[in-house]
Amino acid sequence: MNINNQFDSLSDMAVFARVVDAGSFSGAARQLSLTPSAVSRQIARLEGVLRVQLLVRSTRKLSLTEAGSAAYLRCQDMLAAAREVWALSDTHTATPRGLVRVSMPKAFGRVVVHPLMPSFLQQYPEVDVQLVITDRTVDLFEEAIDLAIRVTQTPPPGLAGRPLMRIRHVVCASPGYLADHGTPTHPRDLSQHSCIYLGENELDCHWRFCRDGEELTVKVSGRYVANHSEVRLEGALQSLGIASLPEFTARASLASGELVSVLDDWEHATHYAGMAWLLYPPNRFLAAKLRVWIDHVVAGLASGECEKPHESGKVHLRNA
Repeated sequence: MNINNQFDSLSDMAVFARVVDAGSFSGAARQLSLTPSAVSRQIARLEGVLRVQLLVRSTRKLSLTEAGSAAYLRCQDMLAAAREVWALSDTHTATPRGLVRVSMPKAFGRVVVHPLMPSFLQQYPEVDVQLVITDRTVDLFEEAIDLAIRVTQTPPPGLAGRPLMRIRHVVCASPGYLADHGTPTHPRDLSQHSCIYLGENELDCHWRFCRDGEELTVKVSGRYVANHSEVRLEGALQSLGIASLPEFTARASLASGELVSVLDDWEHATHYAGMAWLLYPPNRFLAAKLRVWIDHVVAGLASGECEKPHESGKVHLRNA
């Protein structure tokens, strides 16, 4: 293949990767503002140039051939390299400017990140920030997200990231509730208490605890259930029961004595426990606006404005 054909195929490769990501020609066409037939012609042209079939088309779905799978991975690498080139101008701009879009879980965004934003916006007047507060897992590429914070024990491969802080859960109640109902000394005692839990699915009322290699699960119940940590915090402060809360949400109330933690010799394991990772596409060069946002949040955590970071330094998460 001559060099002109290679250059001419670059746009077809980008369209091919978008089709795979979208799962259909029509979905890719909508994202690219093209017609499905135009997208189909570009895929057919790429298959003709490469002389291999990339996609198997059926009435219900698209699937990749073996050659298509290999081509898709390389097209992703090509697009990542292109993003690095596009980011060069921002990277070498002395003054950070532009919009930073960051996705993060609701409680973490409200309690940990949001308090750091006023000082950031004051320090960097040409940078705007959009916090995408959601507990669902966003696709950084599909949704044009610059950075994402996720709480996980196993960060996803294919992204660069740095650990921000350890997230742990506490079981706590108001002194008044404990005075009236007693203080549990073992996780099994919780079955006799009114507990305030998440309630988004059946497993949320099964609290898991670990200690010295021992694990046990206790089914809890209560009259007040809420899928927002600050609402559960308020419920605990109003003596409605024993609550399971992210430690950063309850910290101020624990420090003031308005809440008391119980079962401190046990680790309360939940799906929202682990490390808070700051993740982003693995570009060698980060735009200036992203670098200063990351540095500001890390410095804010280290200064004690919120949680202290568990450790510093960038790592690259390799495919397992």
